[in-house]
Amino acid sequence: MIIKSIYLENFRNYKAQEIKLDENINVFYGNNAQGKTNILEALYFCAFGRSFRTHKDAELISFDSDLSKVVVDFNKAEREKKIEIVLSKKTKKQIKLNGIKINKNSELLGNMNLVIFSPDDIIILKESPASRRKFLDILISQLRPNYAYMLSEYNKVLENRNAMLKSQRLDGIEIWNEQLASYAEKICGYRKEYIEKISQNIKKITPNLTNDKEMLTIKYKTQFNVKSEFIAHLNKNLKIDLIRGFTSVGIHRDDFELLVNDRELNLYGSQGQHRTAILALKFAEMEIIKEEVGEKPILLLDDITSELDLERIKLIFDKISGYQVLITCTDANIIRNFESLTKNTKLYRIVEGSLED
Repeated sequence: MIIKSIYLENFRNYKAQEIKLDENINVFYGNNAQGKTNILEALYFCAFGRSFRTHKDAELISFDSDLSKVVVDFNKAEREKKIEIVLSKKTKKQIKLNGIKINKNSELLGNMNLVIFSPDDIIILKESPASRRKFLDILISQLRPNYAYMLSEYNKVLENRNAMLKSQRLDGIEIWNEQLASYAEKICGYRKEYIEKISQNIKKITPNLTNDKEMLTIKYKTQFNVKSEFIAHLNKNLKIDLIRGFTSVGIHRDDFELLVNDRELNLYGSQGQHRTAILALKFAEMEIIKEEVGEKPILLLDDITSELDLERIKLIFDKISGYQVLITCTDANIIRNFESLTKNTKLYRIVEGSLED
């Protein structure tokens, strides 16, 4: 898979800019707040229908404009493809895939496979389970589009059940329990499948990251395994749910944990071990996508030099050979420190939302 070009119009601080990409390594450099990360955000937006920086699409539109457009031309499986998204402050966003209008973000999933590395990745491990579920859900959704649909339907049923709990009217709650459990069983099955795939990959990856000194393992945490167990949990917790006004058990509370040499990373891990664990997760994500899609995903490396030490940066740069990569940084001289970046690299200087290559 190769991205050929990106066109931005009134997107963040870009007025009208086309960027033609090299099929190898593309380095976007310049001072802070010039718009480097906006390019990566635009690509991510076209792959998933949403930003990795904000939940509000309107924030992506330039301050002095009502409309914004992003167009990405790319090749996948030796076929030319195009994704176009038009945003408006007044109407619903419009998405076209190969010129055909689509109505849901889920229909975008799997068309353009991305893996992003950013300074905020450490949040995946250090903050709430929601961050870890999001990481897992994004990975699975790229590879199993039906998963995103089931997750959406589960959340709709969950909202309806919560509304019933708040109203204290329980007529027909068995129907919502049945539907919730049906979707939960399938979603949980997908998550366990991909946790196992991640586990297999990080067992191969970790020794190289730690000089054989540490072993990283991953464990999925859920309250049930099959539909009947979930229904039993829902019935058992009904009184508590009525008091709280929301559903207190379910796959919307599932989590995964990482262990270093059988010790919980969140409790006992150092900052360095957290960073190594993130690299292992991201490398596993790359490998899983490559194995299942049959093509390497596009890699987006956002300002990783600000958070990672040179040793870990070198591990990343040694791993990206053969991938199409977009890197943002403040100093283009960084590539001189790494032999793997000195060839097949194209530089772009970004100044106030404009490209100087």
